[in-house]
Amino acid sequence: MAAIGFAPNSERDSAVELAKSTAAWLEELGHDTVVLPDLSVSRPGAGGTAGPGVEGLDLVVSLGGDGTMLRAVGTVLGLDVPVLGVNFGHFGYLAAVEPDDLRRAVERFLAGDWQLERRMTVDSRILLTGAKTPRYTATALNDITLARPSGMHTISASVAISGRRFLSYAADAMIVATATGSTGYNFSAHGPIVSPKVRCLVLTPVAPHMLFDRSLVLDSSDEVAFELTGRCPADLIVDGVPSGQLDVGERLICGPGTHDAMLVSFGAKTFETVLKNKFHLTDR
Repeated sequence: MAAIGFAPNSERDSAVELAKSTAAWLEELGHDTVVLPDLSVSRPGAGGTAGPGVEGLDLVVSLGGDGTMLRAVGTVLGLDVPVLGVNFGHFGYLAAVEPDDLRRAVERFLAGDWQLERRMTVDSRILLTGAKTPRYTATALNDITLARPSGMHTISASVAISGRRFLSYAADAMIVATATGSTGYNFSAHGPIVSPKVRCLVLTPVAPHMLFDRSLVLDSSDEVAFELTGRCPADLIVDGVPSGQLDVGERLICGPGTHDAMLVSFGAKTFETVLKNKFHLTDR
């Protein structure tokens, strides 16, 4: 018998109802189920710290959009629990199935008829100048962003790559994205789309006030360090969730994640197929 957790978007009644009905069906078959608390209020990027109700689970089913999926992944990151995404959102890059296909997908999972997709994550930490112990840590599946606070013109930051000073940037924001996150904010900022099979980090400036406005695709072992050089702090955003600020005199260091995200796949939806469908791309 399996233990399966359901993580629905609490603002979508249809997602909550599907989670409850599927859980009831599984319990009739003798499996253990739990509907997890609203993940939208959990701390983003809390990978490695088990959320309530996730200990001992064999699978977590996320029912919502990509944001719900990101929260579900963060809750079980490092616990070797795979996540199955059910698409109730608009894009659904991370989802494996549509709502009508959920029961069949669960049956296939229980029968072992599925594949595991490992996705690279990005770890981040904030250090005071000269300090060795970070005051804040977080892990993201999509991206870590430093953004100008409301009412400010730009952020100014000196950037180092793997300990080597690179450039000083003046921009509305700076993004460090994984390949999985390359279709998110990075894409909106004209960064490259990268296959999620590629292990890399993408550094993208948003509306930079400088001649060099290109993204950099970095090796998966590289670390990107930001140190503010202006007078103003910068907002820290982890997988789309505001997560405090980076103050002047502190450094934000982003590097390869300690743990991969583990996603359930059935092999039918390739990245290229999803991309074409979401952007209504047709062959010419």
